Amino acid sequence: MIVANLKQLKDDVPAAVTVVAVSKTKPIDAIQQAYEAGHLDFGENKVQELCQKHETLPKDIRWHMIGHLQRNKVKYIAPFVHLIHGVDSERLLNEINKQGAKNNRVIDVLLQIHIAEESTKFGFSYAEAEAILSKAKTLENVRITGLMGMASYTDNNVQLTSEFSGLQDFYNKLQASNNWTTLSMGMSNDYKLAVSLGSTMIRVGSLIFGSRN
Repeated sequence: MIVANLKQLKDDVPAAVTVVAVSKTKPIDAIQQAYEAGHLDFGENKVQELCQKHETLPKDIRWHMIGHLQRNKVKYIAPFVHLIHGVDSERLLNEINKQGAKNNRVIDVLLQIHIAEESTKFGFSYAEAEAILSKAKTLENVRITGLMGMASYTDNNVQLTSEFSGLQDFYNKLQASNNWTTLSMGMSNDYKLAVSLGSTMIRVGSLIFGSRN
């Protein structure tokens, strides 16, 4: 079922779109099934679970930290994480740079932009993100590769289109001068709309692994 779901999902989106299989709370054997079918990008939202799965599973898996990341936890994932999705403060960016230096590697990150109506979601405003970009150019061990945004949890396509389009416009305005490659927006319930509006990376869990435990 997992392999069939994954194939269906990948058939649904352009080949250039990266599918991050959201594996949080899912057992090792479920991830192994997807891995054996050739899938390498998996997303976790808790540092402890991410580290445990990295220890257990094949080392060529590309682990994405997709949850809200606390600064004091960066050191645990800095040696191996492929991409940190939710950088939402300058202090977090500085800490990732510091831990990147300690591990002699450049860590790729996405700036999280607050595009949803819900105040519970994290992220920079567009103006804050522009200010951060100029400061980030001095950081040697962190690389901002693009933007991430989580839309409001709603079935209102007009609202979703407005939120995704705003992020796409901002990305397009700054993409060339920042060498960005990734616009991450869209999840199980809204990925088709997000892809139609320029998303290059989607995060999908339930459509691959089934409902969350």
